Amino acid sequence: MEKKILITGGTGFIGTILCRELVNKGYGLTVLSRQPADTVRALCGRVEATSDLKLLEGHQGYHAVINLAGEGIADKRWTASRKQALRDSRIGVTRTLVDVCRSWQSPPEVLVSGSAVGYYGNQGNHLVTEETHPHPEFTHELCRDWEQAALSMEELGTRVCLCRTGIVTGRGGGFLQRMILPFRLGLGGRLGNGQQYMPWVHRDDVVSGLIWMLENPHAKGAYNMVSPNPATNREFIKTLGKVVHRPTVFPAPAPVLKLALGEMAGLLLTGQKAVPAKLQHEGFRFKYAELEPALADSVAG
Repeated sequence: MEKKILITGGTGFIGTILCRELVNKGYGLTVLSRQPADTVRALCGRVEATSDLKLLEGHQGYHAVINLAGEGIADKRWTASRKQALRDSRIGVTRTLVDVCRSWQSPPEVLVSGSAVGYYGNQGNHLVTEETHPHPEFTHELCRDWEQAALSMEELGTRVCLCRTGIVTGRGGGFLQRMILPFRLGLGGRLGNGQQYMPWVHRDDVVSGLIWMLENPHAKGAYNMVSPNPATNREFIKTLGKVVHRPTVFPAPAPVLKLALGEMAGLLLTGQKAVPAKLQHEGFRFKYAELEPALADSVAG
């Protein structure tokens, strides 16, 4: 019997590839999206589309739910209204999702819900595992409340996994899409002093990790979805310049970034030396553990 999965955020940078992988594995998918159904199918493959979670109230239920909804955290300056929009698109959607699941005839066996290594806040040069105590700031509070909303599904007997994702590289989108043009023009360089860590991960590994959490009955709780080899911003930028064969001699000074971006500059000037301790301990294998092959694939074509 076909197992059915409900996915939020299925038309995003990670979600489109995830949907196609799941369809190929024989799952039946329903994708929540504000886009027309034909557009959703063009992006995600043979899926059903729904425009409103409320339309699924009283449903007989899904085998699993994958919750990747959330507006881009670096898309706009963090005004008070933007911060609220970020909370609504993550915490608000997740709370609605949980309420809808409560109305189903049978609750999902598993919920795999998005989060980010921003949960830990600025950690300097300290090694960050899932046991690391967070630094209180906006990104921590955002991820903490997002995760708490998802964890309330445990009251229904649902197994919950939290995917604390790092900076995702991959072809045709993500944060690299914004960076690559200046680099190809020879205008790339480190951000601030370049010593802050960038907990990167290739999109293929994120997709594989989400499916691993979905299908591994022993997977539970928070997982750092990052490469085993975090790089400093200076190392990341130097490697990106190498794979696009361009110099990286135009740094962006910290005061300029703070003036241009305000509080959001902290996303670029601080970071986490995060490692996937739980994933590796529980046997997950990374396709792209090293930075240079990951970036070379990400900028190909």
